[in-house]
Amino acid sequence: QVHVVESGGGLVQPGGSLRLSCAASGSIFSIYAIGWYRQAPGKQRELVAFITSGGSTNYADSVKGRFTISRDNAKSTVYLQMNTLKPEDTAVYYCRLATSNEEHWGQGTQVTVSS
Repeated sequence: QVHVVESGGGLVQPGGSLRLSCAASGSIFSIYAIGWYRQAPGKQRELVAFITSGGSTNYADSVKGRFTISRDNAKSTVYLQMNTLKPEDTAVYYCRLATSNEEHWGQGTQVTVSS
């Protein structure tokens, strides 16, 4: 069974930075495409950043130039570096590992951007 755990969330002031981590166990990490999603109160979950098994990346327009997704297959971990944070980035952030046949979600980590 694949186990996914996000960490690194917290309270940060506008303009600040956070780095989220998503660690997985129980499978071959390198085969997965991985997405970071977020869900703010009263809103639908949205894709923030995505990295393929080959390392190609894509970002939502709202975070381009501010967020960077990366992966370390040796550590079975994917990261989301978030810079120049805005109040509208406040949400629970989730990590999703997927292939064409399966998907695995973590429980999420809260990010709050507020002064």
